[in-house]
Amino acid sequence: MKPRFLQVALPVPMRRRYEYRLGEENQAGLVAPGIRVDVPFGRRKNQTGVILKVSNQAVLPVDKIKPINKLIDAAPLFSPDHLALLLWAASYYQHPVGDALFSALPGLLRRGRPLPAPLDPTAPGLGEEQTATPGVRLNEQQRDAVAAITGAAGTYRAYALQGVTGSGKTEVYIEAVRSMVERGKQALILVPEIGLTPQFIDRLKQRLQVDVRVQHSALSETERLRNWTAARNGEAAVVIGARSAIWTPLKSPGIYVVDEEHDSSYKQESGFRYSAKDIAVARGKFDQAPVVLGSATPSLETLRNVKIGKYARLSLPLRAAGTPPEIRIVNLRNQPVASAVSKPLLEAIRDTLNKNEQALLFLNRRGYAPVILCHACGWHAECQRCSVKMTFHKANNKLICHHCDARRPLPERCPDCAGEQLVEVGHGTQRLGQILSEHFPAAKILRVDRDSARRRGSLEAMIKASASGEANILIGTQMLAKGHHFPNLTLVGVIDADAGLLSADFRASERMAQLIVQVSGRAGRAHQPGKVYIQTHFPTHPLLQTLTQRGYDDFARALLAERKNALLPPYAYLALLTAEATDGAAARQFLAKARRRLEEIGAGLGLGLEILGPVAAPIEKRRGRFRSQLLAQSKNRNTLRKAMASWSQALESIPGANRARWALDIDPQDLL
Repeated sequence: MKPRFLQVALPVPMRRRYEYRLGEENQAGLVAPGIRVDVPFGRRKNQTGVILKVSNQAVLPVDKIKPINKLIDAAPLFSPDHLALLLWAASYYQHPVGDALFSALPGLLRRGRPLPAPLDPTAPGLGEEQTATPGVRLNEQQRDAVAAITGAAGTYRAYALQGVTGSGKTEVYIEAVRSMVERGKQALILVPEIGLTPQFIDRLKQRLQVDVRVQHSALSETERLRNWTAARNGEAAVVIGARSAIWTPLKSPGIYVVDEEHDSSYKQESGFRYSAKDIAVARGKFDQAPVVLGSATPSLETLRNVKIGKYARLSLPLRAAGTPPEIRIVNLRNQPVASAVSKPLLEAIRDTLNKNEQALLFLNRRGYAPVILCHACGWHAECQRCSVKMTFHKANNKLICHHCDARRPLPERCPDCAGEQLVEVGHGTQRLGQILSEHFPAAKILRVDRDSARRRGSLEAMIKASASGEANILIGTQMLAKGHHFPNLTLVGVIDADAGLLSADFRASERMAQLIVQVSGRAGRAHQPGKVYIQTHFPTHPLLQTLTQRGYDDFARALLAERKNALLPPYAYLALLTAEATDGAAARQFLAKARRRLEEIGAGLGLGLEILGPVAAPIEKRRGRFRSQLLAQSKNRNTLRKAMASWSQALESIPGANRARWALDIDPQDLL
């Protein structure tokens, strides 16, 4: 038998495939793309790889090709469509193919662990008769949405499900998933953060009464492998998880659902920098399955795709219960600067508590005070490893950097002038809680943020306490803004709406509006009417006025017009090259050479590219490394893809590339 040669992907940062051959002892087993192999690599005797191609012709001289050690799997881990999806994603995001493939595997499989046998043959399976909990009665718009989605079974169609907060999007998801499961298909549901959706998961399990697997990073490696295998074997009818769950293989894919599709957490910001939302749409195309992108505040990219006919729009304009809250803008000008809570909002909280109702105050800034300042000389506490100010956490009397987690005690005196008056400037959730406890000493106040929810299970306990009405006042960051149902909550206060109006990030106003709408939607979801107070120093700002008076749709149309005039996404496509090094000059020099190389590529291919930079990143120093960035922009996605395909290969050979840690981000969501 002629020797067979293999192209193998390895989990290394190099953009290439590696060639191996089968030894005599490996001739008997099945050899196909998607099967893992154990191979020698460099000084390592054993390295796990994935076969990408099998051939009877070698690319390299045969005497230069090493034999594999062994075949690990008896059959491919990935279906042909799933492997094709991964290869497409690696190509689109210009990421090393081996690293991309191994990012999609559970940790134990990356290290060569054999694939477990089918796990639980007695679990409720696909299409079996189950005693499911009866669902709620759907209104006409919900029924129409379910009918449209299920009518596309077996074909690709992307649906933008836009429903006001409290309109019952979850019921649409559940009924659409139920229909697919009854046909013997599987469902994959993405949520922004798995810890924020215990209510949704419980409802899903109770209503469908099938095998539902939850994938998230807090699980042990054994649990994650067990769930991954159950989905691959078709044992799990439904998989629900956060961003990385998008790579979970399905034996019989039927539907993909992305809840809160606008959420920026669906973009991976390190390593393999993919967008889980965009991968879900691509999976729908590969698997011929409908994709549902749900949100009360769709991203501008999604709205643009609806406008040009790529996505179909499904609308839920009415709340399933309750009425839309009344929104009031509170002008902070000439209000006392010492307190984060204005007098009108304090009076509204008092009135709410007197009615035995619940209030929620939203402040997307944890800690006690974002700045500690010397009143005498102006010194302020800065992180020694990052070019940011340290946040004061009063609970443990420490200054903490929210970028590198560096910690140090609050000094008793100013390190510069020995002054004794250190001033706490600004407000975080801890300080807000102290202010409210002083005004309302009898109220039970619950703070929900990353600091209070560090222990495992604490977030779920706090959400349950909030939903039960046990707490009178809720204080929280964006963790409280997403998807929760608090039936006794009638008042929402947005403490600081100005951050989104003043940021240099062109996406800041969009995210500000989405957060305001999402958190406002927590109020008045049951029988009592809701009120929302938005505090701002810019009460007449056009975008804020449009949002509060005419709603999110008009706000989005105004913002889309601005983006079109400025040639910004979704009317342009971006690629961001970042470089960092302990020596800032090394990062800048690498990017300067990278720019010249991209200019040559663009000219040679006749492509119209706009190149901006290199410039220092807005947070120039992080974790002790200096950061710079270079932005490439084009009005045409294919133009940018052609340029990036050539550029990503050229970057590795640029002199000095090994002196800087660099990364290429396609469709970046965060330019800061």
